Order: sequence, then structure tokens, then C-alpha cells
Amino acid sequence: MGNYVITISREYGSGGRLIGQKLAEELGITFYDKQIINLLVQESGLPQATVEEWAEKKTPIAFYEMYMPIKERPVPDQIYLAKTRLIQNLADKESCVIVGNCADYILKDHPACFNVFVHAPVAEKVARVKNDYGEDLPNLEAHLRQIDKQRAAYYNYFTMNKWGERQNYHVSINSTVGIEHAVHGIKYLLTEFLNGRK
Repeated sequence: MGNYVITISREYGSGGRLIGQKLAEELGITFYDKQIINLLVQESGLPQATVEEWAEKKTPIAFYEMYMPIKERPVPDQIYLAKTRLIQNLADKESCVIVGNCADYILKDHPACFNVFVHAPVAEKVARVKNDYGEDLPNLEAHLRQIDKQRAAYYNYFTMNKWGERQNYHVSINSTVGIEHAVHGIKYLLTEFLNGRK
């Protein structure tokens, strides 16, 4: 049936990236997360610093006024269009796991795209961010909420969907079940999903 893609959308600190990485390892397919930035630099032709700054931020309204006279799309729009081309090309090229980047929406017409959303209670996310990511800010809870708010704003701005809404994903999983169990559960459901597409 050709290539399949697993997209992982996740709350910050939920362990979604770890789940995606482990899935890719066990399935023997490519894992794309932070590498997307470097590939976007090549695809867009924009400087790395610009791509890093705007790769996950929505376009401020003021940008449209700035760019209108020169009849060019604002930088965040240019980056999103480059991201769309890049992710579609990756999905055409090989089976893979893609974390974030609106990949579930970009690949909505892909016949074998399996979309996962990973979430967790706040206390567990705080503990993971402290222990696994080494972050220990004074108000870590507020920091987590701010990152998720930014992710939601970006996703909701560039897509026709709402970030985290269950009907947009094949699986919504609470990572308190443990990384290993989450991976095994997703693998089982993925197999059923792909078998149903044959």
C-alpha cells in the first residue's frame, strides 16, 4: 500500500517526542522532529535564525501591513508553505514518524496517515520537564501552559482544525500509562488501521 506516516501532536512535557522516537525505532522508520528546521532552511531559502524564530509562530496582523506593499507573503506564511511542501515530500519518499509541525493537517489527504495526540496531567508533565528535560523554572506550570497555548495558536491559525480536539486524531493517549505501553498500544492500533486500508 506504499508509505505510511505517524504524526505525533503533543502537550509539552507529555512525552510525545519520546513516544514518537521509540515508535520510529521499533518500526524501523525515520523519525523527524528538530531535523525539520534544517530541512526547512533548505526548502525555504530563508536564514536559519529566521526559520527557528518563526517556524511555530502564527503571523502577526501587523506583518500583513508590512508585506502588502511589496506583494510578498509574510515570513511565517512563507515558512508554513515551505513546511507543507517539505512534509508532503517526506511522506511521499518514505514511511516515517513526524512530531508536531501541523503534520496531521498537512497530510490529511494521505491515505495512510495515522494521527496521535499525547497528553498528560499537569503534575506528570512538570515532573517530566524537570527530570527528563532538566528545566526547573520558578513557575513551571505556567511555562507549560504558555508553550501549549503557543502551539494551539499556531495550529489553529494555519489549519482548519482545533489543536487537541479528539475528532482530529485516530488516537488520543494519556502518557501516564507509560512510554512503553503507549508505544505498544499505538503500534497495535496502527497495524489495525493499516490492515483496514488494504
